[in-house]
Amino acid sequence: MKTSKTQQEPTMNTKPQKEHQWLHKLVGEWTYETEAMMSPEQPPERATGTESVRTLGEVWVLAEAQGEMPGCGAVTMVITLGYDPHKQRYVGTWIGSMMTYLWFYEGELDADENILRLNSQGPAMTGDDKIANYRDVIEFKSDNHRVMTSHVLGDDGQWHQFMTVNYQRKQ
Repeated sequence: MKTSKTQQEPTMNTKPQKEHQWLHKLVGEWTYETEAMMSPEQPPERATGTESVRTLGEVWVLAEAQGEMPGCGAVTMVITLGYDPHKQRYVGTWIGSMMTYLWFYEGELDADENILRLNSQGPAMTGDDKIANYRDVIEFKSDNHRVMTSHVLGDDGQWHQFMTVNYQRKQ
């Protein structure tokens, strides 16, 4: 029996939507500065690097960053971001050369379409093999400046910010 497709069903030939266009703001060459609080007992750690973001077709962006990560030294990181019309959510992945864990993102834009909140689960920073809930928040301050903050959901039920990354577009 043949069924008809609706707009909410997955398809192999997705037409770009406005949500995909939002991701294109990320495309370009960037430098970044990171400040991370790896432990409340220690001062913040700082690191720098570069990021190159390109499109894959019209519905995905791929970002590859190289630089330093607090507590890890030199690293390479790759993020994929897209929009899934079926889920009506932004989706993506993140991998880094410093770990074997594959992170999966799912999130949404705020009402003003300036802030993208991406939720994920991954290894807890406590080192006890637990899985924790994380949220990365990408906010555009201007076309050439964006900020990403990373948060972890604490045992107290509150989101705790542990990292801020400032990105500047290369001129």
